Amino acid sequence: MDDHILEMRGITKTFPGVKALEDVNLAVGRGEIHAICGENGAGKSTLMKVLSGVYPTGTYEGEIVFDGQPVRFHGIRDSEHVGIVIIHQELALVPYLSIAENIFLGSERRGRFGLIDWNKANAEAGELLRSVGLDENPVTPVGQLGVGKQQLVEIAKALSKDVRLLILDEPTAALNDTDSAHLLDLLRRLRDRGITCIMISHKLNEITAVSDNVTVIRDGKTVETLSLHAGEVTQERIIRGMVGRDLESYYPERESHPGEEVLRVEDWTVWHPTQDRKVVEGASFHVRAGEVVGIAGLMGAGRTELAMSIFGRAYGRNITGRVFVHGKEVRPRNVAEAIDAGIAYATEDRKHYGLNLIEDIRRNVSAAALNKLASKGFVNGNEEIKVAEGYRKSMNVKAPSVASVVGKLSGGNQQKVVLSKWLYTDPEVLILDEPTRGIDVGAKYEIYTIINRLVAAGKAVLVISSELPELLGICDRIYTLSAGRITGELPVGKATQENLMELMTKEKELVA
Repeated sequence: MDDHILEMRGITKTFPGVKALEDVNLAVGRGEIHAICGENGAGKSTLMKVLSGVYPTGTYEGEIVFDGQPVRFHGIRDSEHVGIVIIHQELALVPYLSIAENIFLGSERRGRFGLIDWNKANAEAGELLRSVGLDENPVTPVGQLGVGKQQLVEIAKALSKDVRLLILDEPTAALNDTDSAHLLDLLRRLRDRGITCIMISHKLNEITAVSDNVTVIRDGKTVETLSLHAGEVTQERIIRGMVGRDLESYYPERESHPGEEVLRVEDWTVWHPTQDRKVVEGASFHVRAGEVVGIAGLMGAGRTELAMSIFGRAYGRNITGRVFVHGKEVRPRNVAEAIDAGIAYATEDRKHYGLNLIEDIRRNVSAAALNKLASKGFVNGNEEIKVAEGYRKSMNVKAPSVASVVGKLSGGNQQKVVLSKWLYTDPEVLILDEPTRGIDVGAKYEIYTIINRLVAAGKAVLVISSELPELLGICDRIYTLSAGRITGELPVGKATQENLMELMTKEKELVA
């Protein structure tokens, strides 16, 4: 008997001007966790959209065989009917509906006269939540849950559809370490129950920890499939397959020559916008020219709130403290004044706050500094194209032209557009909030190289990251933040993951 639950044979998918997949083959064993790796834009998500019917039969070439039978999916309902369920990176939950309503949306539990039987729905939802290890009331609105719990609701929703093959696209990209570990344990339990899982992920340590087999895709083609049990899977081997070469180091080398102080923040305190509590308290730090300074902290420590409040008071209320740029105090009351003061902030959520996804590269690059292109109220379109094209080339944005819609770019290329937008404002201080979240190892290396170019040009860069190895690999100094307070400062030469974590979990001092 064939031990493959899924075979995809000779899959080719073409978009106007771009061949996204070319003769891709994938074989997934029954009851295994199969990882798919590749750089942003390699074709991973496109392949899964073909499998799940998002791209229906007739829009691609090749054959899909599921459980020994050729299948033709004309939409998602067709794939779900045979037990294939996909959970996209952007979760498809309705925040104002309850957990139970989300789980059974489109397949409501009905009683007499065709009316929804809420008792039955809530009872079944409760059982599904217990099966994924989520202790929540089924009537709780999904919007009140954190991202990790929402991910579990999505899996519970998949289980309600008698899933046999579960596809997860970057399931841990937005999760902290604890939620990620919980999710990986759940995938192991689902495997033990006979449910096959396909996982797309950039986190190579998670892939090597949980997968049975790994298929590597590069430039829309299958490179190889590696077996964990045969001892073939190492992070170095996966990287070589993904990028076509060995990365001698995860982080490009840089000589540090800090100059004069560019940014100084003194006694910065920020109150929550709606609650009676401080989210940042008495924070003081500085960044010098030609220096990369990191901010390390656990989820909820106040890292993003600190950055956004400095950036034109974009977050919080009752903000007190002082900000100096090149020794001169600045008091930006909004984002526009912060930009004028030489401060730029690249948000951690590029899709919602960093980019206009339905606009092209040209409009996104110029968005934060249109005044540089305008005369008498009109934007010079030719100059706008020239500027955007310059950044497209210098930042190595993989797109046919600056007229390409940003929403169709890979995550790594979207991040390069975000950086281009802020670099065009010519900032003195660039604050990068999770600059490599959700992008592959090759694109990360390119982002680090761009950061090195910035500091070599004398810019001051402040990096917020949840990945301690990243901070240790690119920073000169690292501040730690716990419960809104700066708890320590270490030069990178003396910093380790262990002593950083100790400072990140330091208890807030009691005030008499």
